[in-house]
Amino acid sequence: MTVTIYHNPDCGTSRNTLAMIRQSGVEPTVVEYLKTPPSRERIVELVSAAGLSLRDAMRKKDTPYEELELSEAGVSDDALLDAIQAHPILLNRPFVETPVGTRLCRPSEVVLDILENPDIGPFTKEDGEVIIDAEGKRLV
Repeated sequence: MTVTIYHNPDCGTSRNTLAMIRQSGVEPTVVEYLKTPPSRERIVELVSAAGLSLRDAMRKKDTPYEELELSEAGVSDDALLDAIQAHPILLNRPFVETPVGTRLCRPSEVVLDILENPDIGPFTKEDGEVIIDAEGKRLV
């Protein structure tokens, strides 16, 4: 199974998502999107496949989103794509692609919906939140 994660190693949600993918038995292709930003076309493909609008796929916290006045009415998708290209941190993360589907995995356990083997056994996030208990029951 081919799985690709658009990953930021400084992001706990992204690290948790990557850990769940690996715990499912898959070693994904990891694209550190801040070092290797996806093309405009690739961003549009990811966002569309995830069923989101471009604006919904943008990260606002700890980014230049407000400073660039991207929240203003009338800002076009082309202008949003220009901003993401100039500031890749504006693209929310992690996006994950699998043969089952594509999702923006926020929260990280969303990835379980698109893994071919979602029965990953017990899993606890970095912050201590239990996602799957010792009996294999998904709690979230």
